[in-house]
Amino acid sequence: MELTGREGMLGRILRPLRALMPHDEQFVARLCQHSRHVVEGAVAFRDLLSGGDLEAHYADICRYEEAADDVTRQTIQAIHRSFITPFDRSQILELTTALDDTIDLMKEAGRRIRLYGVAPSAEMTAMAECAVRATTVIRDSMPLLNAIARNVEPLNAMQLRVREAEGEADDLCDLGLRRLFASDRSAGDKLLVEKVYDLIESVVDRCEDVADVLESIVVEQV
Repeated sequence: MELTGREGMLGRILRPLRALMPHDEQFVARLCQHSRHVVEGAVAFRDLLSGGDLEAHYADICRYEEAADDVTRQTIQAIHRSFITPFDRSQILELTTALDDTIDLMKEAGRRIRLYGVAPSAEMTAMAECAVRATTVIRDSMPLLNAIARNVEPLNAMQLRVREAEGEADDLCDLGLRRLFASDRSAGDKLLVEKVYDLIESVVDRCEDVADVLESIVVEQV
C-alpha cells in the first residue's frame, strides 16, 4: 500500500482544503458502479448455490467480476491522475480493493464448486443470502459518500446491518461444518467441502471489511 506513506501525509495536509476546492465527483460514481456489480455477482452466486443451471450462474459471476475489474482499473488510474479526491486516496484504494476482493471470492468459490462437484448445503445457500443482504446495503449506501456529513446516521446504520449479516454467516458456517464433520463422508471429501465453506464465509467477511473502511471515512470526514 504505497499510498499510505507520502500520499497519506499529503491527504492529511489537503483534508481541510477539500471542502473548498472542486474535486472529481466520479470517484463516488465509480464506487457506486463497482458496488452494483458486486451485488449482481452476489445474486448470481446465491442462485448458483440454490440450484438450477450451475454453468449459466457461474458465467454470470465471471461477467460481473470482469465488469468490476474494469471499474477497479479506472479508479486506480483516476487516483494517480487527480490532485484533489473526495477523501484520502488510500481509503479510496482500500474501498476499491475490498469491493473487488468480495466478487473475486465469489468467483473462486463458484470455481471450486464446479471443480469439486460440491453439492451446496442449505447453510451455504443461507450464507450466500447473507452476502446478498450485505452487498445490497453497501450498494445503497455508496451515494451517501457525496455528502458524508449529512449522512452519518444512515452510514452508521449500514455498518451495523453488514456486521449483522457477517455474524449470521459465521453462525451458519459453524453449523454447516459441524454437520459436515459429523457425517460419514470421506476425509478428503470433507476437506474439499470445508474449503468451499471457508470461501463463502470470506465473501461476507470482506463485506465487513468494506464497512470498516466506510467507518474510517466517516470518522475522518465528520
